[in-house]
Amino acid sequence: MPCRGVRGATTTDANTRDEILAATQQLLALMIRVNGIDSEDIASAFFTVTQDLNAEFPASAARQLGWTDVPLLCSYEIDVPGSLERCIRILANWNTSKGQSEIVHVYIKGAEKLRPEFGEALPVELEPVEGWIVNNLPVTRV
Repeated sequence: MPCRGVRGATTTDANTRDEILAATQQLLALMIRVNGIDSEDIASAFFTVTQDLNAEFPASAARQLGWTDVPLLCSYEIDVPGSLERCIRILANWNTSKGQSEIVHVYIKGAEKLRPEFGEALPVELEPVEGWIVNNLPVTRV
């Protein structure tokens, strides 16, 4: 089975633990939901944040969603002048039989400008996502 990359990005309103965890959970939940991802099929995931986010590791949100056996890594994004602020990016390496063109990449909450071709393809209402997280994912608090 091939390993495919699935990407996503979002922003937070503030550099707080709760904001970083909530934004990351929303993004991961959308990536899981629209692609039909099972955590058993995730080979690894890489999280980056812009330099203005340091209140929490975004990978902690993945642990809260049940990715307890998945290798996770956090890092800073390159600090390019004028780039999007308070941004969290994810690259998940996923073992799937889907072709690369079938993968849905998720860009929300202002991050659509990073990859407009992906952001416009996925209209998102975040309130239903919160209910989906509670009903479909094993949320635990770290």
